[in-house]
Amino acid sequence: MNRRAVIFDLDGVLVSTDEFHYRAWKQMASEENIPFSRSVNEKLRGISRMESLEIILKNSSKKYSPSQKADLAERKNCYYKKLLEGLSPESVLPGVLDLLDGLKQQRFQIAVGSSSKNAPYILQKTGLDRFFDAAVDGSEIRKSKPDPEVFLLAAKKLGVPPGSCVVVEDAPAGILAAKAGGMAAVGIGSASSCALADWTAKSLQEAKASDFIGIFQSLR
Repeated sequence: MNRRAVIFDLDGVLVSTDEFHYRAWKQMASEENIPFSRSVNEKLRGISRMESLEIILKNSSKKYSPSQKADLAERKNCYYKKLLEGLSPESVLPGVLDLLDGLKQQRFQIAVGSSSKNAPYILQKTGLDRFFDAAVDGSEIRKSKPDPEVFLLAAKKLGVPPGSCVVVEDAPAGILAAKAGGMAAVGIGSASSCALADWTAKSLQEAKASDFIGIFQSLR
């Protein structure tokens, strides 16, 4: 059997930390008197911390220097990491453990490809680290999604060619990144309406290992 791999985004796919991101950005923005809403927060899905900050600062009347921007991003990250301390195995989204177990039984290679530099900590706190053959986080990449760098590096770590990988994403930027890297894409949640996705579901609770076998068969 040819080696096959499934590469998962982390936030919003395996664990929901969206509320943590929102609260951390909201606290930082409030301290700087910058308007920030959930609709703005939605635009930050799947992109890096500094790119997220640039989007937020578009609503600011103040100009920030590069060093000030770095300080703002680090302040937000401190708030976010404090919230992450409350994570536990119970924080894993419904359906995730069953799917990961099923993929391992079917001898899929599995990896995490996340733009978050906090990905290793999140995996450890939730106990998900034991499932994955490889992980790539924001500290290892220079370009964030929709650039495919994070997923291509995950495939390289697994030793699986991109054409034998399926990416699971909840953000349209992640779907674009997967397709740009020559990989199949599964859209979950907010990305379930993405026309470029090869298969979609509202959550991983609706997905089974057999669905991924079907995806690979359809790509032949």
